[in-house]
Amino acid sequence: MKAINTSPISGMQELLPARQAIFDQMKNEIARVYHLHGFESIETPVIDRTDILLAKAGGDTEKQIYKVVKTKEASEGSDQALRFDHTVPLARYVVEHESQLAFPFRATQIGRNFRGERAQKGRFREFYQCDMDVIGRNDLPLSYDAEVILTFLDAAKAILSQKILIRVSNRKLLTGLVSGLGIKEKLPGISSIIDHAEKVTPEKTSAALIEEGLSEAEKAKIETFMHISGTREEAIARLKSLEISDPIFEEGIRELDEVLRLAEAGILENDDPRDDEAIIADMMIIRGLDYYTGTVFETILPDYKEIGSIGGGGRYENLTGYFTEQKFPGVGGSIGLTRLFYILSEYNLLKDEDFRPISYAIIPITAGEQPAALQLAAKLRKAGYLTDIILTDKRLGDRMTHAAKIATSAVVLGESEVATGDYMAKNLQTGEITPLKF
Repeated sequence: MKAINTSPISGMQELLPARQAIFDQMKNEIARVYHLHGFESIETPVIDRTDILLAKAGGDTEKQIYKVVKTKEASEGSDQALRFDHTVPLARYVVEHESQLAFPFRATQIGRNFRGERAQKGRFREFYQCDMDVIGRNDLPLSYDAEVILTFLDAAKAILSQKILIRVSNRKLLTGLVSGLGIKEKLPGISSIIDHAEKVTPEKTSAALIEEGLSEAEKAKIETFMHISGTREEAIARLKSLEISDPIFEEGIRELDEVLRLAEAGILENDDPRDDEAIIADMMIIRGLDYYTGTVFETILPDYKEIGSIGGGGRYENLTGYFTEQKFPGVGGSIGLTRLFYILSEYNLLKDEDFRPISYAIIPITAGEQPAALQLAAKLRKAGYLTDIILTDKRLGDRMTHAAKIATSAVVLGESEVATGDYMAKNLQTGEITPLKF
């Protein structure tokens, strides 16, 4: 019986070594791809000033942040809290170090964030986010939107074997559409309805639009708009066919066309069969966060649509508006790695049955072979192999059982092996025995 409760707090991820190794491998692969695309790693403090973190927050964010309180301050409150995302700390970072940074500044942050949400399946209070952003000073060419989308596609392909679909839209399209229809005061409600449309029936969406006060003609136009999706040529043609006379709407069409055209150019032909129509236009993509002002995108696994978005992002015109009058537009994206890892596990999409974090487990039969085992381990590690030595005095069978739980192969050292230097490795999954070469 446990003396105290040793289970992790609800909403916190805790993995056994083999699963942790897979999680780390995914995290490292995402970082590798980000770096290949020229993004530089930064790390902002996990603890920051509360007024900084809440500068651009809305909704229930203040209720969800974890405040940091020293014992003597408990009755007075705290002016420090744990970060709940990477975006606000990035804004502070850019303002603080602006004179030492080269713009456009490509930054990646991969680390833990904290939100005091109600813990439930797939939602965590402590979670890893893998962010990448391009920040400009005063302006940022639209071509960076395509670069971020291509980076996101490559990162997703590096950690997933499934088909990937990136759905791209532009916030100016809906803004211009409602303005052209003369109902721009209804934009927040219409945005929310479209954002939730894939989670409810078409009848409920239609009813919600009527409740918003739209006429039949306005509702028909909105419904036609929200169901536009497909290739760049198809989507642009259908958007133009709506015949909306509004400069913001027309600008949204031009921007979407340009971003998708550049994204198409950045995909290598026949490089990966999953690249075929991996990036499409889709007007269902709204992105609820109020700081997105142009391009927005979300990524799904089309064969597992019920999973929902595995990550996304978009463009924001002024990242640092709450901290400085200097304008820093940006575009970025984020993969919620903890949630993604959980979902892939739930759907048995992590093929980890035969995965072992250790390459070789060396087993000296007696204490006399331990020096040779240590020397062999040093050589294997120098060659880049993850190596463990099982130095207990348990029976050989027990030590082999232990090795099978942690390693891909086992190398048993007895007197003859040490004398001849001929070591044999046994694959603990297949049973195959082969000479150890490195």
